[in-house]
Amino acid sequence: MQQKVLILDFGSQFTQLIARRVRELNIYSEIFPYNSKNYDVNNYKAVILSGSPSSVQGEAVLHPELSEIKGKKPLLAICYGAQYLAHFFGGRVGESNTREYGRANLSYIKTENLLFQKIEVNSQVWMSHSDTIITLPKNAIKIASTHDVENAAFKIKEEETYAIQFHPEVYHTTEGKQLLKNFLVQIAEIEQNWTPDAFVETTVKKIQEQIGNEKVVLGLSGGVDSTVAAVILDKAIGQNLYCIFVDNGLLRKEEYISVLEQYQNMGLNVKGVDASARFLKELKGISDPEKKRKAIGKVFVDVFDDEAKQITSVKYLAQGTIYPDVIESVSISGGPSATIKSHHNVGGLPDYMKLKIVEPLRMIFKDEVRRVGKTLGIDKVLLGRHPFPGPGLAIRILGDITKEKVKMLQEVDAIFINGLRRWNLYDKVWQAGAILLPINSVGVMGDERTYEKVVALRAVSSTDGMTADWVDLPYKFLQEISNKIINNVKGVNRVVYDISSKPPATIEWE
Repeated sequence: MQQKVLILDFGSQFTQLIARRVRELNIYSEIFPYNSKNYDVNNYKAVILSGSPSSVQGEAVLHPELSEIKGKKPLLAICYGAQYLAHFFGGRVGESNTREYGRANLSYIKTENLLFQKIEVNSQVWMSHSDTIITLPKNAIKIASTHDVENAAFKIKEEETYAIQFHPEVYHTTEGKQLLKNFLVQIAEIEQNWTPDAFVETTVKKIQEQIGNEKVVLGLSGGVDSTVAAVILDKAIGQNLYCIFVDNGLLRKEEYISVLEQYQNMGLNVKGVDASARFLKELKGISDPEKKRKAIGKVFVDVFDDEAKQITSVKYLAQGTIYPDVIESVSISGGPSATIKSHHNVGGLPDYMKLKIVEPLRMIFKDEVRRVGKTLGIDKVLLGRHPFPGPGLAIRILGDITKEKVKMLQEVDAIFINGLRRWNLYDKVWQAGAILLPINSVGVMGDERTYEKVVALRAVSSTDGMTADWVDLPYKFLQEISNKIINNVKGVNRVVYDISSKPPATIEWE
């Protein structure tokens, strides 16, 4: 039985990252909204309070129930959680003179404190708040400061209650993983026994209990998530899994045929469906990105419904939904996190579609999916594929979608991705792609004026998709790719490179 960590979500966009960092330590964590009644605190060895866009000084304060937690369980309060403990337990929180956001360095650490064991002064941390802790709560001692934040961390005396003003879960906090390990392993004494093998074993068992001898239809996308989901389901229910690989007309160049062959060679029960005309018809005239996503989601559901009806007595629709999809669409388990964008594979099904949903990967992150895939013996080439958005090139074509635009972007994308492989840069990039912009620019070709399309190239490094930095690709590479695109793709006369990180930007442009 794995020893678990309870994470209470106050709506931070980083809440899922806390869970991910905990799992990197081979410790299982579960997230619930701060006001949920659906957990038993006795089942957890430690509790973490997340950050929040809310303020403890505002009218709509988010009040967690801490009577069975504070002083009774090891507790780590992050950002909003730290301010909550200060504000409501005898301290004082006030508005910062300046917005405390971004990188900072620890200027003081109480070295004998277990939470900061093996962490040195001047270590970088990441701040993200507009309020600050002015005075500490009762019976608290300061255990860390930065140059601008006096009370960057504190501990309640005679309790295993710790609070930090910065975010250890984001990779900008260089010793964040060490701090979490100190709290979970040294202070809470949790065993590090949650592994990909344990996840596979548990998930296969749950699927078998949930589904029994019923049939499941799964929409394969060619990506890592749906592939790993398919192999787990195949392991659990075998030939009762019916995989459908849909050509939505928005895949990369020649991807439909090559990926379908890969799946067939893996022994999966898979059927290819060319629905490209159906998708493009539904997308005609739509420019708004949210409307595109919803239109694509609708057609996906319709296609699966049509195909499922051809399978006798199918009862379930499987999806490769993962944690970042969920947190960016709606807060996990109904919590208060802000919605960034919708995902076509997140949420319930329409009433007319009489299928239940099964999502084997819903509670794990992209890097965890890859580790699980390795445990399952999936080919490393498949596991190493860059993430590709479910709506495909539709959200990389800004503006309305036409067959001609899709073909143009497929050609641009193929030159870019093949170039990354040829230069041995592909595996150094987490995700890459090209974006077709809805503008024309003036150019000169063969002494003649042109007025053609602009494309943007995007390449980022990340571990989970929640945060990302742009990749500093070699100038000579960019020069070569730009020349190839302009010389070989009719209708494009300008190439730009996106150097925005996430946050504040997102990885995709739509």
